[in-house]
Amino acid sequence: MNKRKILFYLLISIFITACGSGTDATQGADETSADLSKTFKWKMVTTWPANFPIFQQGAEKFADDVRTMSNGRLDIRVYAGGELVPPLQVFDAVSQGVSEMGHGSAYYWAGKVPEAQFFSTVPFGMTAKGMNAWLYNGGGLEIWQEIYKPFNLTTFPMGNTGVQMGGWFNKQINSLEDVKGLRMRIPGLGGKVFKKAGGNPVLMAGGEIYTALERGTLDATEWVAPFHDMRLGLNRAAKYYYYPGWHEPGTVFELMINDSKWQTLPADLQKIVEVTAAATSEWIYAQMEFHNQEALIVLKTKKNVEIIQFPDEVLLELRRLTKVTLDEEAEANPKFKHVYDAYENFRASYKGWDELSEQAYQNSLKLE
Repeated sequence: MNKRKILFYLLISIFITACGSGTDATQGADETSADLSKTFKWKMVTTWPANFPIFQQGAEKFADDVRTMSNGRLDIRVYAGGELVPPLQVFDAVSQGVSEMGHGSAYYWAGKVPEAQFFSTVPFGMTAKGMNAWLYNGGGLEIWQEIYKPFNLTTFPMGNTGVQMGGWFNKQINSLEDVKGLRMRIPGLGGKVFKKAGGNPVLMAGGEIYTALERGTLDATEWVAPFHDMRLGLNRAAKYYYYPGWHEPGTVFELMINDSKWQTLPADLQKIVEVTAAATSEWIYAQMEFHNQEALIVLKTKKNVEIIQFPDEVLLELRRLTKVTLDEEAEANPKFKHVYDAYENFRASYKGWDELSEQAYQNSLKLE
């Protein structure tokens, strides 16, 4: 074959390749353009009352930020607890596709997914720092998503309350005997430990707590911490305000997403949701720390409120009963044991650094 023929065929080959590449590039551009023009109108249901500061506000901020960053392509309308579904039915509503998203905390579904409670809070467990380390880097989030998969859900952390208060009581707690028979609103694993201590735990939505405590339907209640407790008026319904929040040392909130709907989102919108949920987590936690310190100052000036630390003997016994409760749950439920083991393994690893850093520093501030 002479040089002219070789050159001819080479030019033909380049031309065909160029035409083919041009066609593919055009199709890719069309497909990208189609994706960018598609919009999604979703609903989010929450467990929180309407206009509830920080919690419901955080869910609405998340929706606003996603709308802004997606240029309106993902438009989420937020419904407070009871507006579309009852507060404690958020899990089912998202799982079944009644709503594409939900915001709450995993201990509310303890009856349905007991092992999910580790992704909410554990009595005498890790604080927000440890939970963030476990979830984002220690494999916790992967396990969480694994246990939600059979319910057609994916999930991301979206908030943390920080260490809560121990609760409001209509009588003083001087020993464990004072706990026996006490009707207290206290959810999750804390409620199970409270029951083992002889108390009578009650699961109740936030909007019902004040009335129940005021009318004597409840003898005590935990809610959150000074800011939210005072806004709910709990300082008018009970006199004794106890600390620390042994039952909720760092309660994680969750963004639940119907997994079938999640798979329909383009990758860029999925990333926007994931990153915005993480940013909202930090926003909620910072809001909690700021407003609680302000509210505590106000509560200390109210003459009808006594802020009291639980007696050491009560805390020690509750901590012992926590270990008994968790071990019993793990023995009866392999899935619970799987998450329990993962949680405790990370906690044991994290403990050394926590003691050497945060705890040692806080102890140094007490030196005189």
